[in-house]
Amino acid sequence: MRENESISTTSEITLVTLLNCPVDPDFIAKVFEKIADLGVNVDMISFSPNQGGSTAISFTIMDEDLGKILKFTSALREKAQIKPIISSNNCKINIYDENMVNTPGMAAKIFAAFSSINTDFRIVTTSDVDISVLVTEADYNDTLKAIQSAVQKN
Repeated sequence: MRENESISTTSEITLVTLLNCPVDPDFIAKVFEKIADLGVNVDMISFSPNQGGSTAISFTIMDEDLGKILKFTSALREKAQIKPIISSNNCKINIYDENMVNTPGMAAKIFAAFSSINTDFRIVTTSDVDISVLVTEADYNDTLKAIQSAVQKN
């Protein structure tokens, strides 16, 4: 691995997906404000494309904050017909490389690594210099090894 690249991991991560959210910036802002008011830190965030005025929002939190989020999502379900889907005991693998922005094919290599071991990845987020993937705890070790191998070939 070069000096300007790294792979880091975090365990005990919960993925929260809120289905049927209104496509309304005010509503979405209030969701994240309420989560912040609960003292819960949000990490990975992903939105699905809008469909008929609704969207799905996925985000990750630490497993230790699951109880706080469950109360909040129950209230959302009752008030706004939002369907929460929650998956805990996941692990995040973050691949960071300052050169990624100028390296075509990095995503292809990472997804090929997933494919080589049939990884059950839950969510993927990216920036110009990193790719973060959330995997089940059961797939963590094999996925980490596959990613390390793919990155070392780079």
